[in-house]
Amino acid sequence: MAKKDVLPLHINGRDQEVFVRSDATLLEVLRDDLSLRAAKRGCNQGVCGACTVLVDGVPVRGCLTLAGACAGREITTLEGLSEDPITRALQEAMIVSGAVQCGFCTSGMLVTARDLIAQETDPDEQTIRKALSGNLCRCTGYVRIIEAVTEAVTALKAGATATQGDAP
Repeated sequence: MAKKDVLPLHINGRDQEVFVRSDATLLEVLRDDLSLRAAKRGCNQGVCGACTVLVDGVPVRGCLTLAGACAGREITTLEGLSEDPITRALQEAMIVSGAVQCGFCTSGMLVTARDLIAQETDPDEQTIRKALSGNLCRCTGYVRIIEAVTEAVTALKAGATATQGDAP
């Protein structure tokens, strides 16, 4: 059995100390040690995107990222984005548009789409497709997912315009 060491992590705005093996992946630590289950264990080869989380604001595959490499870095899971306005707009748009079927890919799709919109406030369809191309979905055919992201962008722009319009 591999030796476990204490690993200080900063996850979803909170400092944590976890006993982990040196070869433990970030996904294993999040799911198995910390019970943060939004990131899913899919292909375990970095192909499906179900395990996508943010490390220092950049989407990474939790199944390919060693937990030890994340010490001193900001790790954000979908659970940590629950109050984020972009994430909330995406979640609502996915529900309304029927973009969620089995739900397995949803967490990775949301984290990836949220990062896209945070980086580019008005992405076109081609940009959305490219951003989500690393996230596999076996149920929807992507049409409704793309529509949901587009709807969330529109809603966020309308909210920003309404807020700006209310200013004196």
